[in-house]
Amino acid sequence: MQYFLIGIIFILALFAIHFSNKRGIPALLLFIVLGMVFGAVGLEFENFEFSYNFATLALMVIMFYGGFGTNWNMAKPVAREAIILSSLGVVVTALLTGLFLHYVMGFDLLESMLIGSIVGSTDYASVSNILRSKNLNLKYNTAPLLELESGSNDPAAYTMTMVFLSLIVGSKVSAPIMILTQIVLGIGMGFVFAFIIGKLITRLPMEADGLYAVFMVSAMLITYSATDYLSGNGYLALYILGVYLGNMEFKGKRDIVFFFDGFSQIIQIGLFFILGLLSDLSRFIQTIPIAFAIFVFMAIIARPVAVYGLMMPFRLKRKQLNIISLAGIRGAAAIAFAIMAINGNGGYSVDVYHIVFGICVFSSLIQGSLMPPAARRWDMLDPNDTILNTFNYYQNKAEIGFLETKVHPNSSIVGKQVKDLNLTFDFIVAKIERNGETIVPRGHVTIEENDIIVLGGEVHFDKSGQDLIEFTIPRGHKWVDKNIKDLDLKHDRLVVMIQRKGSNVIVPTGDTILLKGDKIIMLKMDNKLEKTKPLNKEI
Repeated sequence: MQYFLIGIIFILALFAIHFSNKRGIPALLLFIVLGMVFGAVGLEFENFEFSYNFATLALMVIMFYGGFGTNWNMAKPVAREAIILSSLGVVVTALLTGLFLHYVMGFDLLESMLIGSIVGSTDYASVSNILRSKNLNLKYNTAPLLELESGSNDPAAYTMTMVFLSLIVGSKVSAPIMILTQIVLGIGMGFVFAFIIGKLITRLPMEADGLYAVFMVSAMLITYSATDYLSGNGYLALYILGVYLGNMEFKGKRDIVFFFDGFSQIIQIGLFFILGLLSDLSRFIQTIPIAFAIFVFMAIIARPVAVYGLMMPFRLKRKQLNIISLAGIRGAAAIAFAIMAINGNGGYSVDVYHIVFGICVFSSLIQGSLMPPAARRWDMLDPNDTILNTFNYYQNKAEIGFLETKVHPNSSIVGKQVKDLNLTFDFIVAKIERNGETIVPRGHVTIEENDIIVLGGEVHFDKSGQDLIEFTIPRGHKWVDKNIKDLDLKHDRLVVMIQRKGSNVIVPTGDTILLKGDKIIMLKMDNKLEKTKPLNKEI
């Protein structure tokens, strides 16, 4: 009977996802409500230890896949701002909230700081869901800033929660040492495992369907466990691992994206449902006034003060700061950290779980609903682009490919209108970049020198990636400074494209000279008499 019930829950969750995508309401809120409804009709569940273990796994997936889906090229221009908000922003928000709870609400000081730390980070799943479902491509690179901040700020909240929790239970570990250990080991282990796993994924034989996904899940679990065992911040390590691997190119990347799309949805449905199931409706109602007061303080004072104060040196526009402040939605991580606090046996004088639970519900409902109209009200929407470019979306998921090329001064298309371009194949002009601005490629638009044209079309060739071989020329390789015609290529290999740092894609000829760092894309022509070997063994 329990399996029948689980099936019903997941079916209802699918309807909730559809409603969430259509209305822009965070799925977190809908799943929590679903769990509360089942709890109210008699489905009892009070296993906080199981809930914490499940929440840990869910946060691992959310942190890793949040990093994996981050397009670093889009995020790099706002990386400084995002990293400051995801670290110092969490600290300022948490401390201000803690001080409010202590001096205004009358809570114990350490308990106040613990609650402030628990709700200090913003929720990646909620922010990305709202941005994607409503296609909120925000001006001034605000969308990638929010993506990077919300995807990377949970580790800071986790570290602060651990520090104040240890102080409450009387741990003798020094707080500064704990913070330093968490950060240093989290960053260090993240890059170490990212480098090792990045090398392995291009070398291990994983041709069978699904093996890339199995390998990636294993890498995720090993990275978190090893970092956590050494008292480092495992979530920070996972996020770094995700960003590193998500911005690599390797054969099974699309398989991993499709797997984690489904896996992350299942894990989040389970997490949010359990969080709702854990809540007691009567206790939730009792804590509503406290939770609402804290939410209002965070939304109107704590988050804006942190955003405006920390972003002052970067001179961001006021309406941009407004939307960043509004996007401080609290969610799954906060409730998971609240469970961690409950399991810590702190003997609290207040109902930590339901207070945090209420804050997240109000934040998801109110801030999540206000994001789309506020973006329009403050004129923050860019109608000439799409938020999906901010995430590693098209290249990894859709059956659509894009090609970017620069119009050189002597090009035959200079002076032509878009409608007069002779695109023989099934391509369209997706957009034109001119002097740093996006030009909508309408038929009457005239092509000018140095325009960057992005062509888009449906991908038919190389659906599995097995016919294309990619290789980056390392330092000291025998191909460096050689002409392509002089390479000792096998008879069934053809260099079809070169991507060079600082340059556009190069269409190779026999006289093209290869340089260190060039990314070579080779076609392996059909030859049934010879099996494909790993690239590092062939060249």
